[in-house]
Amino acid sequence: MVQIQWKIFSFPRRLRDSVRWQYREFIFAVRSLTYNHFMNSSYASDVVMEPMIWFVDNFTKFLGPFFIVCVISLTSSVVAICYWIGFPYWWEKSPAATIPLLIVGHWLLVNICFTYYMGVITPPGYPPEGSLITEAVSICKKCISPKPPRTHHCSVCNKCVLKMDHHCPWLNNCVGHLNHRYFYMYMVWMCVGVIFVMIFGVEILYTELILNSPEDEDYDETELQGHPVRIHASGAIIPVTEDGWGLIEESGEEPAMTGMAWRRKCMIYVALLCTGVFFALGSLSIWHGKLISRGETSIEANINKKERERLAKFKRNYINPYNFGKRKNWMLFLGLINGRNWRHVLFPSTHPPVGNGLRWKTVHSDSEDDSDNDRETLRSCVSS
Repeated sequence: MVQIQWKIFSFPRRLRDSVRWQYREFIFAVRSLTYNHFMNSSYASDVVMEPMIWFVDNFTKFLGPFFIVCVISLTSSVVAICYWIGFPYWWEKSPAATIPLLIVGHWLLVNICFTYYMGVITPPGYPPEGSLITEAVSICKKCISPKPPRTHHCSVCNKCVLKMDHHCPWLNNCVGHLNHRYFYMYMVWMCVGVIFVMIFGVEILYTELILNSPEDEDYDETELQGHPVRIHASGAIIPVTEDGWGLIEESGEEPAMTGMAWRRKCMIYVALLCTGVFFALGSLSIWHGKLISRGETSIEANINKKERERLAKFKRNYINPYNFGKRKNWMLFLGLINGRNWRHVLFPSTHPPVGNGLRWKTVHSDSEDDSDNDRETLRSCVSS
């Protein structure tokens, strides 16, 4: 008996096998171009991504001054609105309570301005040129020069940066060994300042927008006795014509906003801006705080994660050589050594970080690192 098999029923299987075979041929061809002595997959991906990386780096460097102007403008606008609306409100409510608020508010403002200014103007620290680096761990492929421990090359600045964390466009500067503390403290002080504004501004916002909110209609239908006017939703007083309509209907133009309307818009602006800054910088501060507690930067966090995964395959544990415990990590990061205390954190201070960024004490070393006493080397790292 002859068995008849229609090809149409086997078409899906043959199509699947053909696509799978074509895909395997394509993967084999791509890998054959990279599996040789002069080429590998990482180098090939770098070549392909080079135009995009060049565009991002130059775009970030070009917009750096614009980001600084944005930070200064937004901060100044919030401070101006607080002086215009917040200060008169609390002074009228209680002068005795306003004085402590002014002291705390200006204390936060001074710390915010100081840490941001120092983060912008302070160089992150660069390996000195023409000097002997005794503890170089590798050679930078871009600079063709020795790289000390924890040093990485910044593609935006086109320099090697000591203890590089990242390039911050809002500072138009790299975050490294010499200005890492300024960068982190600016985020913390900004978050505290935003919380301060939100706490003492929520009552003003509730009073102005909820209790004294305008009606939903464009015009108040209740006419004032003896006064031929109507009240617009924005708070403007509109004279009434003989036909009983406001001048806005005749001219077709909106009345100019009064001071009350500007106050409401400014309060909404401050509320939205402070909320966005609180969540953005708050989450970033928490993440960087965890990195500092572990004694690593954002770049080292990625490197250490890969190293832990690599050693886990051999059932071995990776130990971060710069992790001395949470308390000591924070003391070293904040520079609270040699008699310095929390006064140098709560108030503006320009004390230098621990060490010169060229040599680092590790959990495996027994002797104390005296590189923080080498002022000449530290100055060379700043000026390079």
